Amino acid sequence: MEEMKNIEVLMDEKRVFSPGPDVVERAYIKSFAEYEELYKRSVEDNEGFWAEMAENNLHWFKKWDKVLEYDFHKPYSKWFINGKLNVSYNCLDRFINSDKRNKAAIIWESNYGYISRTLTYRQLYHEVSRFANVLKKHGIKKGDRVMIYMPMIPELSIAMLGCARIGAIHSVVFGGFSSQSLKDRIQDCGAKMVITADYGARGRKFVPLKANVDEAVEVCPTVERVLVAKVQTVTGYRTAMTPDRDFWWHDEITADDIESYCEPEWMDSEDPLFILYTSGSTGKPKGVLHTTGGYLLYTALTFKWIFNNKEDDIHFCTADIGWITGHSYIVYGPLCNGATTVMFEGIPTFPNPGRFWKIVEKYGITSFYTAPTAIRSLMREGESWMKKYDLSSLRVLGTVGEPINPEAWMWYHKNIGQEKLPIVDTWWQTETGGILITPLPGAIPTKPGSACKPFPGISPAILKEDGTPAGPDEGGYLVIKKPWPGIIRGTYGDSENKRVKEVYFSKFPGMYFPGDSARVDSDGDFWIMGRVDDVINISGHRIGTAEVESALVSHPSVSEAAAVGFPHDIKGEGLYVFVTVKGDVSPTDALKKELINHVREVIGAIASPDKLQFASGLPKTRSGKIMRRILRNIAKGDVENLGDTTTLADPFVVDEILKGML
Repeated sequence: MEEMKNIEVLMDEKRVFSPGPDVVERAYIKSFAEYEELYKRSVEDNEGFWAEMAENNLHWFKKWDKVLEYDFHKPYSKWFINGKLNVSYNCLDRFINSDKRNKAAIIWESNYGYISRTLTYRQLYHEVSRFANVLKKHGIKKGDRVMIYMPMIPELSIAMLGCARIGAIHSVVFGGFSSQSLKDRIQDCGAKMVITADYGARGRKFVPLKANVDEAVEVCPTVERVLVAKVQTVTGYRTAMTPDRDFWWHDEITADDIESYCEPEWMDSEDPLFILYTSGSTGKPKGVLHTTGGYLLYTALTFKWIFNNKEDDIHFCTADIGWITGHSYIVYGPLCNGATTVMFEGIPTFPNPGRFWKIVEKYGITSFYTAPTAIRSLMREGESWMKKYDLSSLRVLGTVGEPINPEAWMWYHKNIGQEKLPIVDTWWQTETGGILITPLPGAIPTKPGSACKPFPGISPAILKEDGTPAGPDEGGYLVIKKPWPGIIRGTYGDSENKRVKEVYFSKFPGMYFPGDSARVDSDGDFWIMGRVDDVINISGHRIGTAEVESALVSHPSVSEAAAVGFPHDIKGEGLYVFVTVKGDVSPTDALKKELINHVREVIGAIASPDKLQFASGLPKTRSGKIMRRILRNIAKGDVENLGDTTTLADPFVVDEILKGML
């Protein structure tokens, strides 16, 4: 990669929002001075801080002998060495003999909305225990890999916790992925069982999950059993069941020989909990491995402090559990805190764009966590939808998945937060296990588009190409200097961690490099500029695509934008932008010129787009991330190497973009 000397800081965001008295009163950490003191202690006595958090937030069957061993050069890290605990016990057993036993653990909202289901902590404990015994009946034991390929239904969480109870390693595959994607993951980890459903529903679409499983396991000899949850009877739809291999969930869990109690397997802190495969890039999928003690502690503490979760709160994370956000902030983080968490099967625009806000009103949601993509798509629909519903229960808003454009942040702040709620703009990734940089509501003033401050115990820095520290507002490479409990332990099957070393620890030996560029402003606040390969070198000036996109979205006619580079004979790289306009706006040549001039005015002539293409939509993963890899190849005319587009939320968007290529 070319030397990153002076990334241009082009967006000058001056708006700052301090937490109001109501927010401060509810917060665990109530002032910036308190945060600073806590943070200072957490990095100066890192092991002491995490030991205290582990004692206060988890139940241990046996306490650890040593808090931490690590070497970022090899690399490896081990937390709470020789400590024994069980994730299922921490999420369920310790609450069922307390006042929480009849508290709602999971509230499930179906795709259509007229079916919902609530499981209390005692009910969830009962279901998980029985399902764990079903797993044991079918030969699953500690260390076996179990693939879970299900829609967003309660059985998905039950399956995860059932695996955790007996020490099986679960690997959840997003229910929108193809049979090919499922097959690749099964083969990589050698899964012994697949847990699925007859079909999945997402908006108006039906996904034949069981049929996909049948196709995948034909070439997966390690799979011995397939358990199938019956979602709902559909006229004319029959589920093929292979004798002695396939079994119905409801038959197995209610069988007379299945007991209602399953003794938890006491796991070593470093025993694997799950494998989660990253997606959206070319090549072999990467099976990110997370272990038991450190991951659970980190998700529990970040959930508690970042969302200010208290006894009567209702948490709604809109992600799918097929992604790390759902693992950490729908299942493990909330349940380990004895919180109420909402699982949503559908999409934000079905049956209409008011769906999220209807759920907020229906259940009295207090913390709401969604992706910037979802916010921008709802911006496009206007303000009338949220005005139909009572959003007064909300206390904390959050964003996840990619940097949020300042104007989308302001729309969220004004229309959903009523200009009084804190927005926690969170930066993290699958490999980190939980949130690393974020404002803490009640303690840290927020800025539109900034992830603000590191979570206690996290030691980030911004480096130049030569490894020296970047100055204030001088963009560079984001690195983390010390381990934290939720950090990736490896990729499955790579016992020597060669792949982890190559991807995350080779750029700056001895430090974790997540692949993102960032800058720190004069107040010490972090601004994520996007992936390093999303920084474009235009005539020697390096420009972050996130800042160009923010400039475009700040125009009143624009709903969403994506910027990529393409080869340019004179500049080296040119700027190609894809723009989606709001519903009542016509994409005209006059608007195109206006938008190009708007970018020039907001950023400067150096960032003026060379090409601007209107698009009805952008290619996104099911979790809402824009697939810039596809757009980069389109921009440079390499349309034969777009990769697999079948797993996109809407694969047909790519065809439309290709027709409009400039």
